[in-house]
Amino acid sequence: MKTVLTQSRRIVVKVGSSLVTNQGTGLDMSALGNWARQIASLRAQGCEVVLVSSGAIAEGMQRLGWKQRPSAVHELQAAAAVGQMGLVQAYESCFRQHQIHAAQVLLTHADLADRERYLNARSTLRTLLSLGVIPIINENDTVVTDEIKFGDNDTLGALVANLIEADAFVILTDQDGLYTADPRKDSSATLISEAQAGDAKLEVMAGGAGSHIGRGGMITKVLAAKRAARSGAHTVIASGHERDVLPRLLQGESIGTLLTASALSLDARKQWLADHLQVSGKVSLDAGAVRVLRNEGKSLLSIGVTQVSGEFQRGAVVAILDTEGRDIARGLVNYNADEARRIAGKASGEIENILGYVDEPELIHRDNLVLL
Repeated sequence: MKTVLTQSRRIVVKVGSSLVTNQGTGLDMSALGNWARQIASLRAQGCEVVLVSSGAIAEGMQRLGWKQRPSAVHELQAAAAVGQMGLVQAYESCFRQHQIHAAQVLLTHADLADRERYLNARSTLRTLLSLGVIPIINENDTVVTDEIKFGDNDTLGALVANLIEADAFVILTDQDGLYTADPRKDSSATLISEAQAGDAKLEVMAGGAGSHIGRGGMITKVLAAKRAARSGAHTVIASGHERDVLPRLLQGESIGTLLTASALSLDARKQWLADHLQVSGKVSLDAGAVRVLRNEGKSLLSIGVTQVSGEFQRGAVVAILDTEGRDIARGLVNYNADEARRIAGKASGEIENILGYVDEPELIHRDNLVLL
């Protein structure tokens, strides 16, 4: 852990609701002050830090006198609108004590699914960091719907790590890290100190729901680490109750669970493709096409497609599924949904006879395709 994190200079830190709201009883100003102090310490060491903070809905619930988290989207939006005011004001006050400016950035998946808006968000965050400002990021719950929500701030933090090409992603929670089993249910569970991000065994180990205040469980953190690793970011899952956890991590101390990224990372355009949480449609492949994509790095031809679902236009991002329905890739499709269905299972040489024209010989070109 020492070598990996001591060399990190651009860091995304995510803190959960339970670490900033006294388990939902309103904002804990002492806790927020503690995070500001630790981040200021990282800044003094030359690090650029982006903070992804939960707490807006919990704070809104407290201000509105609600005891239970609502399930209705419009009520969640209202709570977020009320709570976001208090959350940002509190952070601004805490960072001001360290002569540091903070900035509020609210995102939805739609902001990152659109290539132009993705690049704009990337440019804005990088500019803020260059100015010495701490961006405080949250999902834009005031306008989010089921179709565009990230679903949890662990995923949002991973997307931000990819967006700015962070070196490290630190997920602070009320658990000590990732265990071999749920320690609340299995006394024999042991803490995993280090593993490879994306290891399928980790997803089997992770499980259980989060608190009634937050949305995430350990599984979301494992999947977030897998996503962050695509751009080369290492992830640490650690307890936010550990004293001075952030400076200690950057000094190389082993705290929590380190999930390391492989040496290879995706280029920016393919990272954007991989980051699509929602897609316009899906194409299912036969075993031969799956093998060609995975082992030979070739384009996807229509002859290997067994089924097309959803409605989409040319240029849309679609999910690519294997023979068992598993999501294995993302790609920009060269034909709309109706055309794709008509040429599915057909050779490239037949496309012109079927459609009356041929745009591209491939359904999805390898340059516009990324394996997950």
